[in-house]
Amino acid sequence: MTNYKFQPAADGVDPKSVPYHTFASGAKIPSVGLGTFGSDNYTSDVIAQAVVGAAEVGYRHFDCASVYGNEDAIGGSLTKLIDGGLPREELWITSKVWNDMHGAGQVIESCKKSLSDLKLDYLDLFLVHWPFPNSHGKGVDVSSRDPHAKPYIHEDYMRVWSQMEELYDVGLVRHIGTSNMTIPKLELVMRDARIKPMANELELHPHLQQAELFKYIVNRGIVPIGYSPIGSPSRPIRDRTADDTVDVEDPVIVAIAERFGVHPAVVCVKWAAQRGQIPIPFSVKRPQYLSTLKAIVSEPLTEADMTAIAGIDKNNRLIKGHVFLWKEDQTWEALWDLDGTITPWL
Repeated sequence: MTNYKFQPAADGVDPKSVPYHTFASGAKIPSVGLGTFGSDNYTSDVIAQAVVGAAEVGYRHFDCASVYGNEDAIGGSLTKLIDGGLPREELWITSKVWNDMHGAGQVIESCKKSLSDLKLDYLDLFLVHWPFPNSHGKGVDVSSRDPHAKPYIHEDYMRVWSQMEELYDVGLVRHIGTSNMTIPKLELVMRDARIKPMANELELHPHLQQAELFKYIVNRGIVPIGYSPIGSPSRPIRDRTADDTVDVEDPVIVAIAERFGVHPAVVCVKWAAQRGQIPIPFSVKRPQYLSTLKAIVSEPLTEADMTAIAGIDKNNRLIKGHVFLWKEDQTWEALWDLDGTITPWL
């Protein structure tokens, strides 16, 4: 590792050409990132190698999480890159506190563990992964339930959030945010937080555009980060249902891709970035993550393309979260406050 010298790939993308979003702090987050959730399909080492390869082709934004179980391996890659000559300040590293670390002092403990694993002095962004303290084991099926599962309890969440604020205060994290939230939950957090959420990560792709939530976030100066931007083809089996649709097979997406001469996944990423969210697609294959990055800096979609894609929203949620339910007779919809109110205990 000590012999490694960071060298941008000849066929890569100049990171300076990648658009960015600007936080109120003035910090710039690249408008595309590489996700690192392998969904039990890829080893930590394979994902860590992809981080190095992605950095060489021009990625500077990497979306991590403690629950992915690979931050230590990714930390080795980050050390390799930084020691090899890639400045730390050019990187944007996100991590998240998992649901089993919502207790007193545990959010801070989780952050310090992620920093240790990633071998960093600070995180650019730290998120609360889910608004529930409900956890699950690795590789569980759709019927799995945490016996201690709870619904969203605002007072409990604010105790989590106060630890996020403390991390921000002491400089271990530069920005703090939420993930997998709904408008009713965000309304309460925005009302009561001393330091407001600076980013929100949510599922966004052409078949789940979440227009109301997206507008809510943007109008409040919260940076929207969209996971599963191409429809999460490698998502866990537990999140799959028979009526799921496939974004990259949609005739509108396919027709645009054929016109551009690219894979339909590229069109999904182009749409996301042009719409104003930050897509974080996952791939360990160089041709895929390189084409995704090139999509951000190449010829944009036309206004007609954007209008056409706006018309194919199917409200098709892919990461449903069954395993976070707290009652046996519930369906996954209870997690998402579809009627505009937070689902209660009973």
